[in-house]
Amino acid sequence: MKYFNSVFFQSIKFCLLVFVFSSIAFSQTQKTDEKAEAIIKKAAEKLGGENYLNIKSQISRGKFSVMRDGAVISFQSFVDILVFPDKERTEFKGGGVKTVQTNVGDAGWVFDGGAEMIRDQNAAQIENFKRGIRVSLDNLLRGGWRKDGVLTYVGKRPATLGKRNDAVKLVYKDGFTVEFEFSDENLPVKAIYKMTNPDNEETTEEDRYAQFIEIQGIKAPFIIDRFSNGAPSSRINFENIEYNKKIPDSVFNKPNSPKEAKKDVKF
Repeated sequence: MKYFNSVFFQSIKFCLLVFVFSSIAFSQTQKTDEKAEAIIKKAAEKLGGENYLNIKSQISRGKFSVMRDGAVISFQSFVDILVFPDKERTEFKGGGVKTVQTNVGDAGWVFDGGAEMIRDQNAAQIENFKRGIRVSLDNLLRGGWRKDGVLTYVGKRPATLGKRNDAVKLVYKDGFTVEFEFSDENLPVKAIYKMTNPDNEETTEEDRYAQFIEIQGIKAPFIIDRFSNGAPSSRINFENIEYNKKIPDSVFNKPNSPKEAKKDVKF
């Protein structure tokens, strides 16, 4: 028993030392990369400066398409309601069926209109939501990563028509990495990261931004294409975006019944 306790406490001490030294090493690497900082500052200015940085909420409507082998296999309309940094409700409608996915921080729920069932999100769904924040352009440009990651300049990369993009790399404490590319005009071009699919295979994901339109003094990409291992997998096509509209907390509350969940959100 004495031997067991000795080994156990030595293991605990070792783990604590690893944690302490890892934290010190991470904090020491958090030096400002002036080149990377200049790139994201210019991008934020290009998207609207203070108007963009001070967005508190966003309501968007549009179409969402899933693609396989170059063809659209499903097509839905959506309404997406965001209160930054971590509240989101997305409603999908297609084929007469409504689906709702809602997240608030570490919790979330889903309404499956086909089965007329409301259920809490599982750990994987909540993790997907959190990863979505980590890889988002808004999180990068508004500095949501600053206490949890290190940003560095990668260099120039080939782009279209002989142009080259500036690339920056964001590495989080746990090693998760996202790379962002920006055009010569300081517009965001893409985000690149790796994830594991349902078949437990690692894939390289790219979110490509296009068709920037100015609304309320803010420029936003109205098309976001997702590529998985180089092949198109989905498209978000925004039709309308509203900023800084007051959104009550009740929008994110879990409904008491499928009948209540079917009702359209009203402000």
